[in-house]
Amino acid sequence: MTAALMIQGCGSDVGKSTLVAGLCRLFTDRGLTVRPFKPQNMSNNAAVTLDGGEIGRAQAVQAQACRTPPTVEMNPVLLKPQSDVGAQLIVRGRMEGNWTARAFHARKPALLGVAVESFRRLQAEADLVIVEGAGSPAEINLRAGDIANMGFARAAGVPVALVGDIDRGHVIAALAGAHLVLDPEDRAMIKGFIINKFRGDPSLFTDGRREITRLTGWADLGMAPWLAAARRLPAEDAVVLQAQAIRGSGRVKIVAPLWRGLSNFDDFDPLIAEPEVDFAFIPPGQPLPGDADLVILPGSKATLSDLAMVRAEGWDIDIAAHVRRGGRVLGLCGGYQMLGLRIADPDGVEGAPGEAAGLGLLDVETVMTGAKTLEPVGGRLAGSDALFSGYEMHVGRTAGPGTARPCLVRDDGRPDGAVSPDGRIAGAYVHGLFERASARAAILSELGAGALPGDHATRVDAALDEIAATLSNCLDIDAIARIAGL
Repeated sequence: MTAALMIQGCGSDVGKSTLVAGLCRLFTDRGLTVRPFKPQNMSNNAAVTLDGGEIGRAQAVQAQACRTPPTVEMNPVLLKPQSDVGAQLIVRGRMEGNWTARAFHARKPALLGVAVESFRRLQAEADLVIVEGAGSPAEINLRAGDIANMGFARAAGVPVALVGDIDRGHVIAALAGAHLVLDPEDRAMIKGFIINKFRGDPSLFTDGRREITRLTGWADLGMAPWLAAARRLPAEDAVVLQAQAIRGSGRVKIVAPLWRGLSNFDDFDPLIAEPEVDFAFIPPGQPLPGDADLVILPGSKATLSDLAMVRAEGWDIDIAAHVRRGGRVLGLCGGYQMLGLRIADPDGVEGAPGEAAGLGLLDVETVMTGAKTLEPVGGRLAGSDALFSGYEMHVGRTAGPGTARPCLVRDDGRPDGAVSPDGRIAGAYVHGLFERASARAAILSELGAGALPGDHATRVDAALDEIAATLSNCLDIDAIARIAGL
């Protein structure tokens, strides 16, 4: 049977996604056919597969690490939060409506079967499948019906390496505590541990690693340093954006409001990497800076709710003042919808049924529909030879006189989006607009800034190479391979 290993963690944000991506690249570069897998993910940062489905962004990056296109089998169950108690459920890339936490819990036994089936399909085409868990298996209150950690590992017979984050502190207690609370059958699935995010002299924690082995009996698989290259990979959790600050060294200032339903926020990674750009997400409680050159309204998982937040925060007033001063505004996906005259959700596709006036900056209107558009797209900026490539991922249809002035022209000749008569307000449904070097350079040149050469994907690829090289030196790769069954 195909070799497999599952990377679980002592909590969220301990670096599981990055370690899986690094190991995927490492074993791929050793000549193996490798596939990533995550049975259940929860994230509003998603990616579109070539067959028109959607999966978590982290699994798409891990597929890139394997040098293979992403498929819906790599993340068969995806939850996209829309409120504190509900989420949109995606099964094998397709939307299956909005579910409460209680209703989803009742659905889990069937979804475990879906996850195992997708995993077996990946096994059939690979030498090695590297699986990522979610949260922590030590959350034993969630063990019944679990499909994300030990529930999957035991159903599929996949050995586990448990990751502890030493940067948080108490890593000995986290790993030994997990050993203590897990039931014997779950505990037996764990074959070793990895310490992650260590800063400083690694010899200073030699005794600590020895104590973890003594307390747990698990093999020490190594200790990874703080991986600076991980910052160049798309983030999966919007929590990390709270710390995003304006660097203050670039030629132009670009800002985006950080609303609750923010989605597909890796759209902005290429801008953050540009030395001539000061980019910042503006959190609630702060006004949009008056000296911004460009305000970008990002994607949203709950457009009407986030539009209400824009008004509650006074950001609508800031945007109007920005426009009066001659500033530019760009809306992406949900942000594009907000720029129009009206948004209607009569069937409650994204939440409670309702409608609201938009910001009135583009002469278009949007009606939410149950059908979801999911497709890779490419083309050029309207009126330009600058090429873009990205994807559409949205519910809703937008129409109106403003679409006669499109923002983009797709490869098949279809227009996308709208531009105001004076050219300073624009919106489109395409995510990934800044990925290609030519499109990014054209957009930044209008603001008076230059752009780095090369597509952003090449920087992500270089980061994956750097992470893989580091892991090859600090982890016991031979022991990891034996545990996986290679």
